[in-house]
Amino acid sequence: MNQRNASFDNRLRPTRFADFVGQQKVRDRLMLAVEAALGRGEQLDHVLLSGPPGLGKTTLAYILGEAMGVHVKATSGPVIDKPADLAGLLTSLEPGDIVFIDEIHRMQRTVEEYLYSAMEDFVIDIMIDQGPNARSVRLELPRFTLVGATTRIGLISAPLRSRFGLQNRLDYYAHEELAGIVTNNAAKLGVEIDARGAAEIAARSRGTPRIANNLLRRVRDYAQVRAGNRITGEVADQALALLEIDPQGLDEMDIRILEAIVAKFGGGPVGVGTIAVAVGEEPDTVEEVYEPYLIQEGYIDRTPKGRIALPKAYDRLGLKPAARQDTLF
Repeated sequence: MNQRNASFDNRLRPTRFADFVGQQKVRDRLMLAVEAALGRGEQLDHVLLSGPPGLGKTTLAYILGEAMGVHVKATSGPVIDKPADLAGLLTSLEPGDIVFIDEIHRMQRTVEEYLYSAMEDFVIDIMIDQGPNARSVRLELPRFTLVGATTRIGLISAPLRSRFGLQNRLDYYAHEELAGIVTNNAAKLGVEIDARGAAEIAARSRGTPRIANNLLRRVRDYAQVRAGNRITGEVADQALALLEIDPQGLDEMDIRILEAIVAKFGGGPVGVGTIAVAVGEEPDTVEEVYEPYLIQEGYIDRTPKGRIALPKAYDRLGLKPAARQDTLF
């Protein structure tokens, strides 16, 4: 994310639980944990947040820091390359501070093992020198809270996962929740929006606030130039049509994936690697960014033999499943 986009996201990011829309069960559990920790005068227990990208894991980490009245030091799993990096981060903390590690499942296993004693006993053992002169130095750490975020919880080792006292999964948002987020954020951006305009953007946001904010940004530009800085349902529809995002939230790449499975591979089954080559995208991107929504909405299915197109995919492409063999070959 470049600096400009990060600045835009920070303008819209809520800083309190009261302003955070959606994820009600997760919010309630975290608010209870914060109130209990403050009542005992202790640091918050370690927190693991999992779920698809763009649902608010980073935002919740900063809200926890605000609620606890402590600093949040943020980093990501791939950045912590060696134990010395982790030691430098942890020894710079103040008591009660929060360490936020995004994409924690991508942390090196050798580094991860140093977290075990840090999370449980608030100490870290670092090896100094090598060979005969090697010795272990134990560093005492201030009591801190680790907040880990991951889009792939299955890749986190069991020993690390078990050390998080609070584990919460974030789910996709309902259209009504996204419409509320769009309405609130439009006010922050100084653009007028009506209920139909907010609903139009929300319906095409794939259940994800980050996508809703990105679409709001583009629709705001369209409204500013062509609609007197006012977003109505019609204005939003015109702006999103210009972006080639259909009423179901499918974009150009989604359609290309469906067309590849149906038109090039007879509806499947076909492997994700083959689909990726057909659409000119990386397999990981297809699997992690596009597939979840297509599966969730019932366009494709993931089977042991590969991906297959479901009737809804044929409906979207204007084909009949029963006639696809005659149509395509």
